[in-house]
Amino acid sequence: MTVPETARLRTLEEENRRLKKLLAEQMLDNAVLKDLLGKN
Repeated sequence: MTVPETARLRTLEEENRRLKKLLAEQMLDNAVLKDLLGKN
């Protein structure tokens, strides 16, 4: 791999980590809301 490819890979991996974290947080929020709505 060349240096620019390695840098791009690192950038994409970091973006992937951030997106996975956001998705997990959103899924948790959705689960909590569904639980609250189900109790009403």
